[in-house]
Amino acid sequence: MSVPGQKILVVDDEQAICWAFTQLLPPEGFQVFTAASAEEGLEIAAKEHPDLTLLDIRLPGISGLDALPKFKEALPDMPVLVMTAHGTMETAIEAIRRGAYNYLTKPLHNEDALQQIRNALKTTSLSREVAQLRKELDGAWSLESLVGKSPAMQEVYKKIGAVAGADSSVLITGESGTGKELVARAIHVYSGRAKKPFIAVNCASMPEPLLESELYGHVKGAFTGAHRDKAGKAEVADEGTLFLDEIGEMPQSIQAKLLRFIEQKRFERVGSTESIEVDVRILAATNRDIAGRIKQGQFREDLYYRLNVVSIELPPLRARKDDLPLLVARFLSLAPGATGKPPEVGQETMKLMLRYDWPGNVRELKNAIEHAVLLARGAPIQPEHLPGHILQALRGEGPQRGESLEDLLRQKTHRALDTAELKEEGNAFNEIIADAEKIVLETTLKRVGGNQVKASKLLGIHRTTLRKKIEEYGL
Repeated sequence: MSVPGQKILVVDDEQAICWAFTQLLPPEGFQVFTAASAEEGLEIAAKEHPDLTLLDIRLPGISGLDALPKFKEALPDMPVLVMTAHGTMETAIEAIRRGAYNYLTKPLHNEDALQQIRNALKTTSLSREVAQLRKELDGAWSLESLVGKSPAMQEVYKKIGAVAGADSSVLITGESGTGKELVARAIHVYSGRAKKPFIAVNCASMPEPLLESELYGHVKGAFTGAHRDKAGKAEVADEGTLFLDEIGEMPQSIQAKLLRFIEQKRFERVGSTESIEVDVRILAATNRDIAGRIKQGQFREDLYYRLNVVSIELPPLRARKDDLPLLVARFLSLAPGATGKPPEVGQETMKLMLRYDWPGNVRELKNAIEHAVLLARGAPIQPEHLPGHILQALRGEGPQRGESLEDLLRQKTHRALDTAELKEEGNAFNEIIADAEKIVLETTLKRVGGNQVKASKLLGIHRTTLRKKIEEYGL
């Protein structure tokens, strides 16, 4: 039997399948939500927090297989049953590898589907009970990367404790990879909004029109491709926390709308004049020098003061190396492939890690440990198991000032590929090209004093293209 009110999300572009589940499941005590695409399904999942999702493999836009990790990332404890009319063993294995609980083959049989749903919910319920018991035994909730006893981290913990209970905006600053989003999540979890959504938006990951739609949503027909109404992240975060990551990269035109939203807690979806009111707490993070961007006219001073009611600055890992052994121990226990007793780190390896400055901070350390665990295969971790670029830097073989562009690009490529290899997928090419583009544009604009006409002529690109790139990179 089902627990009354358990939510089931059905993601399938076949209306007949969605309709069939709306007829089958409610009499069994389930509440049913349907979506015709993975994108729509992810939005519903973020808002409704379903107990289980039925996900079709073949969907318009993002495929079910590609969307599966996104559902698991958003709701790690939620079981996903994939549905496919192409029930090959390869599809089943790949779906389960990406996090599916099990799979159903079309045409679906009602009793089989119900049994699979009940089994998945029962297994997940037991897992949650065990996790809750462990949490109670531990006596406290913790965040994996907020580890450390150094004075700098103790100050961070004190500030989290001081601001969590309030509703004030908080600006979290620090270098890339220091754990700014983890601090934001800690503030949310220890706040009165903990049971409500925590919604994150990366302000640097999309161009201006898409970012506005991502934040505030849009109505059908607002622009090409707007085939249905869509709720924005601000609406989905109602009564919870809206985390604006990389706020320093936000385009100026959207900064003005964000300021109005913070002041009024109201907004309009793109293409609509209807005002929507929400109750959200705003947390923001940046690795940029906001004060410098204000002086350059690239960031609104009034928005900065609205966001920076309270500030928390995260120290770089090189400034708290006393915490490195604790972080290594934690990541060893969490690394993929670490089963049973966590692998050990040899003394020489630990000495090398303490010598390295970790420019990518805690994120780089976590990736390096995952890399080393996979290569060591259960044996003690030796220096040769560390990523190549770290060993090169420690040997003084990394790029130095004045080295060739080829050497600089080679090291950047190795770092991006190290990260991609650990995840068995990545976006290394686009990341490297984007970094190179940004440096070329920034250098040229400084040389010509910001004259876009002259810059476009020197670079041999159209001024419209240059302007789009400037907005995209926040230059």
